[in-house]
Amino acid sequence: MDERTHRSGAPPDLGERAADAVLGANPFVGIDPRELAEAAASLLDRVGRTPGLLAAAGGEVARGLGGILAGRSDIRPGPRDGRFTNSAWSDNGAYRRLMQSYLLVSAELRALIERTDLDEPTAARALFALSLLTEAAAPTNMLLGNPAAVRRALETRGQSLVRGMRNLAVDLVTNGGMPSQVDPRPFQVGVNLAATPGAVVYRDDVMELIQYAPATDTVGQRPLLVVPPQINKFYVLDLAPGRSLVEYAVSQGSTAFAISWRQPNAAHRDWGLDTYVRAAGRAAEVVCEITGSADCNVLGICAGGIVLALLLGHLAAGENRRVHSATFGVTMLDTSPGSMLRDLATDRAVAAARWRSRRRGYLDGRDMARVFAWMRPNDLVWNYWVNNYLMGNDPPAFDVLYWNSDTTRLPAMLHAEYLDLFQRNPLVGAGEISVLRTPIDLRRVRCDCYVMAGATDHIVPWQACYRIPRLMGGKVEFVLSSSGHVQSIVNPPGNPKASYCTNPRRARSPEAWLARAEKHSGSWWEHWGAWLVARSGERRSAPAVLGSGAHPARDPAPGRYVLER
Repeated sequence: MDERTHRSGAPPDLGERAADAVLGANPFVGIDPRELAEAAASLLDRVGRTPGLLAAAGGEVARGLGGILAGRSDIRPGPRDGRFTNSAWSDNGAYRRLMQSYLLVSAELRALIERTDLDEPTAARALFALSLLTEAAAPTNMLLGNPAAVRRALETRGQSLVRGMRNLAVDLVTNGGMPSQVDPRPFQVGVNLAATPGAVVYRDDVMELIQYAPATDTVGQRPLLVVPPQINKFYVLDLAPGRSLVEYAVSQGSTAFAISWRQPNAAHRDWGLDTYVRAAGRAAEVVCEITGSADCNVLGICAGGIVLALLLGHLAAGENRRVHSATFGVTMLDTSPGSMLRDLATDRAVAAARWRSRRRGYLDGRDMARVFAWMRPNDLVWNYWVNNYLMGNDPPAFDVLYWNSDTTRLPAMLHAEYLDLFQRNPLVGAGEISVLRTPIDLRRVRCDCYVMAGATDHIVPWQACYRIPRLMGGKVEFVLSSSGHVQSIVNPPGNPKASYCTNPRRARSPEAWLARAEKHSGSWWEHWGAWLVARSGERRSAPAVLGSGAHPARDPAPGRYVLER
């Protein structure tokens, strides 16, 4: 990949820091301002009735400010806080004191909330509301409080500010006032994104099925079917040449197929889990018909893994062996582990979210993206505010962020059913959820499974992925990638920073498993590739043409549905 094409104009690590927070497992509820306001009111009430708390916090702030003004403070930003990396924050006394004062007050406000006796969900909502305010108030978000922006304005004789105002005006008109995260100009789906050669071999109202052209003289007898999430378009799995998991699988001799979901609209409001599980099952049938194989290997990513699990449960109930092995990537089937979104998702907020999407017919992907931006405002809002407006740069040209901005919609029924999965956690028990009139019991799933999680995944905690082997009845391989949510998916070999951990022994807790795990340098793709080859059957000559008589090749990959808006 040409780095200039995909990352030109980006401040160091701007796209990378955001990349692990752009997909997400639960954008479905949204942020309810009433819930945050009520949490803030509860906090103020407790503080008002416990004046000693406020006095103690005020005393800590006063003492801290005294040390800062005297130059004796050793307050520093955290190692992952990229806002204060400019040398002026350490070399210039005025800027150093400004930074330390901001960090002191922010920390004491957080500590004040933690010292109250608020219940955990209310405290979490109060902390979230506070973080929105304190992160917005960071001095780096203001021109005079940002030494890099001041220097840039002087060096460009004010042209950086002119460009920043232009970028702001464009975003006010075209992006709802949010700073743009990506420069879309270098990218074109089907040209330098989703570019692996292939053809659509099946299409219905719900999906297109793409078969990829072989890259080796021989291929495994058993094909691979990729089930992507509905939350974003499928080509995160075929991102760009050299960064495509599909391309890698093909290079290892797999006959690979991928589902591309249709972009739903209000007319498809009643599409739900039944719709998508039925479509995935139909895709598996077509894949087997085209290749002449009795069964196939299936890879499900994120929410696509949920569809895959339900399909496996449905097939197992009927003793159907259509799926030979299953791979789950950054997938959460057990939703019991807590998360910030879980703390924010009260019953009232969930009911309101259901009502909004049912009235509209769908949940808009732009709304989901906005929720995630405000869940990680430093990475996904203020980084771009500084870059685009104060520094006057174009937003970064980064392929993952372009894919994230290429949003999809969730049908209202599917949205409601995902909320139900989130609230009831039905996949952990037998018969607590039914799909296609089949009660689902994942313990009846006997095929080999491969589970990949991301160690720094903020969306699907790896500890949640670790619970998948306990839900399945077959042999499960668990692998922990060193990356975040999206970086774990887009993790090609050759990255010197990449690593993964394996441990064939099961342990009661994920921490115990990790303590005895073996660390390997490189990408989990290579480990998974060997695992998949061992389950792909005997080698045979690669097909000369794509499709079959019953399912001939149609449009070239990546098809039509991925281009729908």
